[in-house]
Amino acid sequence: MKPGGDGFVDDPATMAGMTAAGVLVLAATPIGDSRDAAPRLADELLGADVIAAEDTRRLRRLTSALGVEPTARIRSYHEHNEASQTAELLALLRGGARVVLVTDAGMPSVSDPGYRLVAAAVAADIRVTAVPGPSAVLMALAVSGLPVDRFCFEGFLPRKAGDRARVAAGLAAEPRTMVFFEAPHRLAESLGTLAEAFGPDRPAAVCRELTKTYEEVRRGGLAQLAQWAAEGVKGEITIVVAGAPPGQPAALDEVVTGIQARVAAGERLKDVCAAEAARTGLSRKALYDAVVARRGRPSPPGS
Repeated sequence: MKPGGDGFVDDPATMAGMTAAGVLVLAATPIGDSRDAAPRLADELLGADVIAAEDTRRLRRLTSALGVEPTARIRSYHEHNEASQTAELLALLRGGARVVLVTDAGMPSVSDPGYRLVAAAVAADIRVTAVPGPSAVLMALAVSGLPVDRFCFEGFLPRKAGDRARVAAGLAAEPRTMVFFEAPHRLAESLGTLAEAFGPDRPAAVCRELTKTYEEVRRGGLAQLAQWAAEGVKGEITIVVAGAPPGQPAALDEVVTGIQARVAAGERLKDVCAAEAARTGLSRKALYDAVVARRGRPSPPGS
């Protein structure tokens, strides 16, 4: 036996016993309550040759809660080592390993590490399968009270205010219900940005600590929710926002392009944004921020 590069031990007998055809298993983990784990999750953890985990400490807590003791080699696989570890895991898959990938919560690769490895495995003609399980996206959507017939998942909004405003404004005319993830310390700012872009009364729901002891769902207009969040919110956050009503004005990019042309012809940016806001119904601030963000530099004073 020899020590592995991550502090665990490679067992040559185990590695030699792998079959010729490897398989990558994306295993969904509970988003809060360990009792939500799919029964097959325990079986896959026990049957794995290698378990790639976003946080090995959380993996140990999960296996303890499930009452299982995997014999697989455990490797750390997270956003900071994803590039280097993907090549090593791909080599193991090519050698016949059954690699089970788990993240801290939910399905790997959905706003979590995993996509890079999946893409590499698919390109190498290696089988990829999954253990379905809890999903914060679907649960929040289901309990939000908003339309669920058509929806889109937008992940995390950008951290920088200008980028966030540009992305939000670009979604102002999206007709489908939208689902976002957000960090608690940025929740109020993000809700405020969405309110600027979508309108203060656009229906939304903030779903906090889903499946956990202090689970909470707040529903209301975006501006109202932003005011509530300003008091401070803790926990894992999922935001659900209603899509644009029928008749929503043209997409932001088209309007911004027109604004840029008028400014280039000599008109004042603030005046043009005000005029286009009145014409299209889009937020004047959202238009202004989107134009400035497209320029790629800070807002000029007195524009």
